[in-house]
Amino acid sequence: MTDVTAAVAAGDLAFLDEDVFNQWVVAQRWFASKTREVTHIEIIDAVPLRADPPLLVLCLVEARFPVGTHETYQVPLGLRRSEDGWDGQKIYEADGWIVYDALADAATGRELLHAMRSNRDIQVGQDEFRFRWAVNAGAGLGGTVDVRPVGVEQSNTSIVFGDQLIMKAFRKVEPGVNPELELLRFLSARGFPHIATLAGWYEVEGRHVSATLGILQEFLAGARDGWELALDELASDPDGLLDRVELLGNVIGELHTALGSDNSNQDFAPVEPSSEALSILYADVDEQIERVFLDLPETEAVAPIRGRGQDVREKLSLLSHATVVGRVIRTHGDLHLGQTMLSPRGWVVLDFEGEPARPLPERRLKRSPLRDVAGMLRSFSYVVAGARLLRGHQAPEGWEERARERFLSGYFEAVDGTLLPPGQQATEQLLAVFELEKAVYELRYELNNRPDWVAIPVAGILRLLDSE
Repeated sequence: MTDVTAAVAAGDLAFLDEDVFNQWVVAQRWFASKTREVTHIEIIDAVPLRADPPLLVLCLVEARFPVGTHETYQVPLGLRRSEDGWDGQKIYEADGWIVYDALADAATGRELLHAMRSNRDIQVGQDEFRFRWAVNAGAGLGGTVDVRPVGVEQSNTSIVFGDQLIMKAFRKVEPGVNPELELLRFLSARGFPHIATLAGWYEVEGRHVSATLGILQEFLAGARDGWELALDELASDPDGLLDRVELLGNVIGELHTALGSDNSNQDFAPVEPSSEALSILYADVDEQIERVFLDLPETEAVAPIRGRGQDVREKLSLLSHATVVGRVIRTHGDLHLGQTMLSPRGWVVLDFEGEPARPLPERRLKRSPLRDVAGMLRSFSYVVAGARLLRGHQAPEGWEERARERFLSGYFEAVDGTLLPPGQQATEQLLAVFELEKAVYELRYELNNRPDWVAIPVAGILRLLDSE
């Protein structure tokens, strides 16, 4: 290797073993295009954050594909001298240096936290990396703090600071403001109590990409995951769980009311959807129905709906002709029990990124709040099935219907009614459209990933077909 310390300080990573590094990148779980041919991988930005060992350099990596498209990833790299050792996964080791994924290193977390608390700006050529501390975050952590990377690999990477803060680094970098930063900043500024409050973030604005790279927010010590809680309490206290479900409905109603409360902010002000937008919505759902019903497998699980694709499309058509939409607002975008936690201060809603498979501009669109509601209603179907499939426990007869009723009761009590269609019938019809959209999406997903769970969306589609 060359003089590594000097090279890193200058942002020059030409000394890296390109082949080994590229193979490592495409093998990571967060790399989204494993099935595509990659023609080239290149480090397009390298920002030195620490000049003394362990060295730390914040990299943006571009993966290119034969069709001319590309994806950008955030890959912070750490470098330690071999004699200092490294217990984690190595990218490779050569000439007395270990190269590794820096987000697995507590030292990286401390450096990023310090940069955000200091409102640090780093200029690299035409690119500016900005680290920001949220206005309402207070002084933040003081003194020595325990820093621990979250070990589970996923599409993003998280680091916890002393059971007080948690940072999420977005691995796949998409142009624009990430919806999670946007919504957390909006809700935190208004003191909305049912979120993990925003503490800071970091971003890049440059010639290659302008995007959110990571967010820092309150860590919910002692909170329980909503999905796991529901699985546990279906067995131990199903009636008490219904009380919690109604309170969750209140929280989601309050969330939508807050998100639709600022008419002066163009990005959040409620608007009346255009007829064109409604047509696009129904056409998109209709296309999804047609696609998934074209090639249903010959299995017992899908037998109740095989050959009924036209029935489902006609049901959608009937609903669409009768539906009045109400207003559209910014929404959660991917709401289900797994996106909630029950904390000592009540229910908290997490992960405002929206559906990861959708492009970022689409995730920032305003939608009917009932689309979030439909996602939660479908989640009750899943938790009943999950209790049986994962825990070997049968939910009480009729529990799902009671959960739906209690959640909706809590929701309608708390939500600003001007955001919804006028009248109960119109509201129920639009909700049915979104439940149908969600169930068809689930059917496609389960057919491809979890055949044992296919009966869940099949039952949801049958419910909608048989409804009045």
